Amino acid sequence: MTTVMGLTYGQVTEYKEQGWIVLPSVFSREELSVLERTSEEVLKRPGPEVAREADGSPHVCWGMHLFDERFKALTRHPELLYPVEQLLGSKVFVHQSRINIKQKNGSIVEWHQDFGTYHRIDGIPEARGIMVGIFLDDVTSCNAPVLAIPGSHKNGLVSEAVIDEEVCDHEGAAKFRYDITDDTLSRLVDEQGIKAIEGPAGTVLLMNMAVVHGSSINISPLRRLLLYINVSAVDNKGESFARPEYYAARNFAPLEALKPDCLLGFGKN
Repeated sequence: MTTVMGLTYGQVTEYKEQGWIVLPSVFSREELSVLERTSEEVLKRPGPEVAREADGSPHVCWGMHLFDERFKALTRHPELLYPVEQLLGSKVFVHQSRINIKQKNGSIVEWHQDFGTYHRIDGIPEARGIMVGIFLDDVTSCNAPVLAIPGSHKNGLVSEAVIDEEVCDHEGAAKFRYDITDDTLSRLVDEQGIKAIEGPAGTVLLMNMAVVHGSSINISPLRRLLLYINVSAVDNKGESFARPEYYAARNFAPLEALKPDCLLGFGKN
């Protein structure tokens, strides 16, 4: 059985200073096959948890772990769970999960902080949480990688709460938009730079929920399929319940790790 290794001192330091780390080759081709097949199935759901592009194709499925046992197992995979527990110094719960797919001409994601919505709407008190990203496709400079500002998590909450009645908010969050103003973005980039987060399929991203990030439209023919699991320390829960459960947690039970091969049994079905 594979042994899950802890993060090195260098990785922990990089996370604290930069706001994220990238872990290569976490998932095998067989595990990726299970997760890709599951994504394709769950994205066919007809409910409001699936946000769509203008052409009707799926863009996001919110709350993926609520709708499939394979994704529920993924949230408890030790290769994900142990590193976030190490970084946060705490047991964690799933605040939000989602499938994010960018096909050709896939939507832009404006600059934002996840903590902006989690704090203002969901009631998460502090930015003691991590966005876990699992790359199911190769992510390169060609297919709209996530762009992020290193060290921006140290600035606290810099996004602004603006009510825009002209915008259809697919999160159903009372038409609030949590955008980074041009002046703020320019200042942060001048001071701290900007990086594209890339990696082959099987890569895992661990990002502090206060990091300023976004992504551009995908003008390539190359799909970019990612899974996101946003976790928070168990004593850092939000209980406003203003949004449906597929956006924000109702279950705050600490996650308990499964075996490292927990996804492989599904591959035989």
